[in-house]
Amino acid sequence: MGTAALIAATVILAAGAAGVIATRAVPASGPVDLKGNVVHLDPGDTPSPQILQRMHAVTNTGSRFVVPSVGLDVPLGSLDVVDDEITPPGFTSAYRVDNLGVPLSRAAQGTVFVVMHSLRGGGVGPGNYLIDVDAGTSRVHPGAIIRVGDLTYTVTGSQTLRKSAVPDKSSLWANTPGRLVVFTCLQVPAQTESVDNLVVFARLEVGAK
Repeated sequence: MGTAALIAATVILAAGAAGVIATRAVPASGPVDLKGNVVHLDPGDTPSPQILQRMHAVTNTGSRFVVPSVGLDVPLGSLDVVDDEITPPGFTSAYRVDNLGVPLSRAAQGTVFVVMHSLRGGGVGPGNYLIDVDAGTSRVHPGAIIRVGDLTYTVTGSQTLRKSAVPDKSSLWANTPGRLVVFTCLQVPAQTESVDNLVVFARLEVGAK
């Protein structure tokens, strides 16, 4: 799938799990958040088995996604955009998008895209570490470090966008050398459905580990 087709991947922003709540009871099985709480999805928020198979999703590639300033340190998984949609299958990993931008081995030549869930209703996904729900802003400020595997990036800024505006924001999808773009949903104090996405931007520190 080419970059032009991927620009329609609005539901990179289903990646925020707008319909997710969590309860404190630890389940015997099923999806859990970073605190071990069971995650309940609203109807329609779970990818079908057929979509999951086409996503080629891996929850742990053996690398980590780390943002020291906010205490985030989770496995780095990977997945593919399928039918212009991205819905990570888990709530404890960050996911690099394989068929968008460039792989980590070519990070200096293009943009690395990473997406992760945030949760409402008391749940804690990786994206919750990145967002200040009460302020409606990012907790990751310019100058903060993000480590993606062996690569080190420095945050340059962040942006809040309506989910409906994401497909038309061509600057988001440009394959810019040495850039990292991280997506999650921006949850709201009322704990109602998220309508915005938080996007964090960072630049590659060449030679840094």
